[in-house]
Amino acid sequence: MDDFHHWGISIMVVAIVFTVYDLTLLLLTSGRDPGIIPRNAHPPEPEVESFQANGNMGAGQTPQLRLPRIKDVIVNGITVKVKYCDTCMLYRPPRCSHCSICNNCVERFDHHCPWVGQCIGLRNYRFFYMFVFSTTLLCFYVFGFCWVYIKRIMDSEHSSIWRAMSKTPASIVLIVYSFVCMWFVGGLSVFHLYLIGTNQTTYENFRYRYDSRDNPYNRGILQNFMEVFFTKVPPSKNNFRARVPREQGQHAHPLTGFMGPNIVRDLEDGKKPVLWEESGAESAGDLESGPNNIRSESKGASFATSISPDLAGVISDPNPRRSSWGRQSGNWDIPPDVLALAAGIGESNRTIRSTADSISSENH
Repeated sequence: MDDFHHWGISIMVVAIVFTVYDLTLLLLTSGRDPGIIPRNAHPPEPEVESFQANGNMGAGQTPQLRLPRIKDVIVNGITVKVKYCDTCMLYRPPRCSHCSICNNCVERFDHHCPWVGQCIGLRNYRFFYMFVFSTTLLCFYVFGFCWVYIKRIMDSEHSSIWRAMSKTPASIVLIVYSFVCMWFVGGLSVFHLYLIGTNQTTYENFRYRYDSRDNPYNRGILQNFMEVFFTKVPPSKNNFRARVPREQGQHAHPLTGFMGPNIVRDLEDGKKPVLWEESGAESAGDLESGPNNIRSESKGASFATSISPDLAGVISDPNPRRSSWGRQSGNWDIPPDVLALAAGIGESNRTIRSTADSISSENH
């Protein structure tokens, strides 16, 4: 401050304000919801694939239900494929991707930045670029004024550059540090400046290579910059301060603990755990233990499935010492409420199936 006279205070104030501004942008980038899409509690309704149109399905066959993995969406006249996310149980909107680190689907997913510990997406990309660009300017500022200070020492003492540098070791440390940082944040600023001008994300640039194909989101350089810096940030779709509601269907039982959501979902959808081919299981009391004997039946069709983890905790283990609960031993019985519910669903399924068989025989 003494060497620069009245300019000394200004130089110090600018450096402090710039540093506070840079750290504020860092907090806005890392602490803001990047655009997480809330997960669905249940998968969407499957679509009916009609084989009658192609002549492949007979009159007595049940139409197959499937959940397509990919759907086509039109964006600015260009077909864009959206994928189904098994983890979040939803179809991702265009430009959305699932982050393997955060384990969330993020709108306009750019990348996961380990330096800020956050995904970069729709709601914090603007602050991320401002943080990177302001860090670049701060590095230039510190780098430049360190050399200016060394030059003033040379002029005041009429010494060589090496002697002047030995007079201020702190400046040498700052010069090296800011020079190294400038290459990283400066290169990142230039790269994202190109992405903003062409309306791309880092994920799209590395995966889709819009340089060799049409970019459905490119609206011109001016509009692309307006979209990133001068549009309103959409509100978050999550209420992180809300209480987590207790999932319905998880009823406590003194022996079996909680009924898992898989069993409750199967029972609500009209499925029940049955044994073998149900020839010998006329009542719910005929159910036996054993994971290889379990299959699931729906209202329209029956198909073999593997036992769910929740059902494995409900059904008793024939060998108490080989329990799936680790060192616990003992006999795990099926609670009466599950047996009664399974019996009722099984009776309704048998009634529906017998009615369908009689109608089918009359048609034939």
